[in-house]
Amino acid sequence: MTKSNSISPNAPAIELSGAISLRSGQHSWGNQKRMALLDAIGQEGSITAAARKIGLSYKAAWDAVDTMNNLAGEALVLRSIGGPHGGGAKLTKRAHELIRLYQAVNQEHKRFIALLSRANNECFQNLELMQHMMIETSARNKLLGVVDHISPGAINDEVALTVGDGIQIIATISKESVQSLDLYPGKRAIAFIQASSVIVGLPGGDLRLSARNQLQGTVNRIVTGAVNAEVSIALEQGQIIAAMLSKESLESMDLKEEQAAYAIFKASSVMLGVLD
Repeated sequence: MTKSNSISPNAPAIELSGAISLRSGQHSWGNQKRMALLDAIGQEGSITAAARKIGLSYKAAWDAVDTMNNLAGEALVLRSIGGPHGGGAKLTKRAHELIRLYQAVNQEHKRFIALLSRANNECFQNLELMQHMMIETSARNKLLGVVDHISPGAINDEVALTVGDGIQIIATISKESVQSLDLYPGKRAIAFIQASSVIVGLPGGDLRLSARNQLQGTVNRIVTGAVNAEVSIALEQGQIIAAMLSKESLESMDLKEEQAAYAIFKASSVMLGVLD
């Protein structure tokens, strides 16, 4: 089994980016694309030409102009219909003021991003951790790892994800999923496992199971409900795997905290996700 001393050093560096937007109450009416549209209208004298210049569809540009005019509380773009040149558009004085203000604020924002980008590695590692923590799914178990190897099959591929020193999770996913996620050895990925898919096993005995994932750990916590109980198993590297058991199973196994146990789940029960 291949070991990985650390996940973060092998991961691609996180990059900082951002954009300024203008809001009116709960509505956002001035983002980077819309402000670029305003600027282009001022230069081109036409909504159609401005949309073409910044890569917006004709309808999207007109909708954006209507939204900005409505939510700004006053007209920012004045339109004329007909005439020898087929009509046109021009910006109001307020629109020109907004463009100048936005460009000035955006320039300061770029300087701020550049300053953060020169921060030390610890800052980026913390930002990376924040990125992982913001992921929300219904799966109880989420483990960050690095793809160790991919074993191709006729229909499905087997992906080995290293989540700590000497700890791997095996996932069986379709070839199409491997391609769409652009998985390859060394790429970061997150394993998602439903607690209901995890079986708790006890050491000892000669019972053999077909489940590809049998992770050894220690019972960290037991939370008992009216019908079920959630058992958390702490792995050697500190990761926690939660399993959902019936109260009858909990009692029959006589599980106790700090007791040695295995978190067992099928490779087909593992869903993989990527961040980049």
